[in-house]
Amino acid sequence: MNRVTRCTGIAVLITAVLFTAGAAGSAVASGGDDHHRREAAALTGTAKLYRVAGDDITFSFDAHLAAKDNDDPSKATGTFRFSHYLNGDGAYAKAKVDCLVTGGKVAVVSGVITESDLPGAKGKRVGVTVHDLGHHDRLGYSWASVGNPAETKDLPKCVSSAPFERVKQGTGDFTVVPWQPKF
Repeated sequence: MNRVTRCTGIAVLITAVLFTAGAAGSAVASGGDDHHRREAAALTGTAKLYRVAGDDITFSFDAHLAAKDNDDPSKATGTFRFSHYLNGDGAYAKAKVDCLVTGGKVAVVSGVITESDLPGAKGKRVGVTVHDLGHHDRLGYSWASVGNPAETKDLPKCVSSAPFERVKQGTGDFTVVPWQPKF
């Protein structure tokens, strides 16, 4: 076998291997195999809010929208928790996720409070907005204008406020997976 034929054969073999690997990777990336397809959207992580007075305010999220539910953010699942304490007084709440919408590094999640020691909060829908900025995450919540979650009335799904609160330095680890709806 001459040198040109041998080099051509090796080049064809390498091209075939690369083409096959590229096609397999494209199939997974485009969702060709649901088992390997990424979820449609997600919000995860925990952080404490910064308050000059020293309030201990913590938010934790484990919210997900499955790839199969990409067209319906109200099929999101998971939970989120929040608490607010100052000098030993305060309350906590846990909510069951009922909607999740993300765009870029911003997420809005809502849920119905299933557990809380705040009188009147259980059964109320609340919403939270997170802006995932690495070490400088921000957060907002639907009860910002009314004072506490128990005072929220008839909040629709996936509604919250702008992320006006700053996360305490060194505590933010929010991760937002951006939603890519098919319109």
